[in-house]
Amino acid sequence: MLRVESVVMSFGGFKAVNGANLHVGAGEIVAVIGPNGAGKTTLFNLITGHLAPDSGRILFKGREIGGLSPHVICRKGITRSFQVVNIFSQLTVFENVQIAVLSRERKTYDIFSKVEGMAAEEVERTLRSVGLHDKRNVESVLLSHGDQKVLEIAVALSGKPELLILDEPTAGMAPEETETCIRLIRKLSDEFGLTILFCEHDMGLVFDIAQRVMVMVRGGTVVQGSCEEVRRNTEVQDAYLGGSA
Repeated sequence: MLRVESVVMSFGGFKAVNGANLHVGAGEIVAVIGPNGAGKTTLFNLITGHLAPDSGRILFKGREIGGLSPHVICRKGITRSFQVVNIFSQLTVFENVQIAVLSRERKTYDIFSKVEGMAAEEVERTLRSVGLHDKRNVESVLLSHGDQKVLEIAVALSGKPELLILDEPTAGMAPEETETCIRLIRKLSDEFGLTILFCEHDMGLVFDIAQRVMVMVRGGTVVQGSCEEVRRNTEVQDAYLGGSA
């Protein structure tokens, strides 16, 4: 579904992504790991159109998407969440998802519309699927950090993606919230057939849910393979896992 081939992205003289390669098959859960500054978020920004690569190719379902704008890539079937929660904090949970649905459908509010009823059925369905339906009328700023992250995933789901990209989905979560997020990621894969690409510092979480792992160091790809292959790789052990298997 997604192929990243020898992609390079520089900021001044610094190569934040330096010949990265990645492939993600339909229906897979794939993790990208690496030390701080390895280029993971920059790579995700390149895939989702927030940055344009200097060289290399980014292919989604066989078609080049490198350098396209974020809204075009979103409409092709790729949506994402961010490290820092990116929601409308003064709107309710329902309204956040409603806006995302209306944006996808290219609809806008007008003085003749009853806003409360617009896309209500789909919004309710999405909130049930992520476990936020009972909080649909809560102002988003009042949610726990974990629920805000789940809401952001709900907003991303409203774009009806084929590929969902999650940038550190459990960052800052309490252990119970992390477990809830893990169950949600598995549900999105198992029940909805979503392809999921994520980066995460929690190695226990990575090796628990990822089917394959790509390791980045200094902007490049060290290895991509099964969790066991990554664990056994001596370069990964030295560069990222502290020299232990």
